[in-house]
Amino acid sequence: MLMTSWIRRTLAALAACALLPLGAAGCTSGHARTATVPSSPVGKVLDATDGTGRHLREVDPKNAPQVGVEVTPHAGGGWNVRLTFHHFRCSGPGARPSAVTGHGLAHLFVDGRQVTPLRSPRYRLPDRLVPHGTHHVTARLYADDGTVWAVHGRPVQSTADITAPEAER
Repeated sequence: MLMTSWIRRTLAALAACALLPLGAAGCTSGHARTATVPSSPVGKVLDATDGTGRHLREVDPKNAPQVGVEVTPHAGGGWNVRLTFHHFRCSGPGARPSAVTGHGLAHLFVDGRQVTPLRSPRYRLPDRLVPHGTHHVTARLYADDGTVWAVHGRPVQSTADITAPEAER
């Protein structure tokens, strides 16, 4: 009887292992899949790349994502960066690495040098990244698969010019 019980548990475990992939496939197909991932590719990936080597993903300008950037001095030092989005939402950490219309993250650049990826519309830029002089602070939008959202072959981005005063001694 003990052996029969062990055989039944083993067979049940094997059957569960064999059916598990089928159940998982069923969970990701049909209605549930179309609710989170578009059934057709988003835009067209171009051969062109941005300055970081990421391919551009061309989308229709009608509903293309847009970003605005505003940079103001922070009272305690550094700079407040505030992004505004239209037709775009920042994806949370751990988002699937796929292009979903109007979702992704922004990358922040100072004078063409990447500073940080952003998953929210606010960031405090440290003084050490903005020495004395005039600088260009750019926010560029990326899909979660690493491609750059683009319209008419140009990355979707916005730039603000700031002038950092000479440090007080």
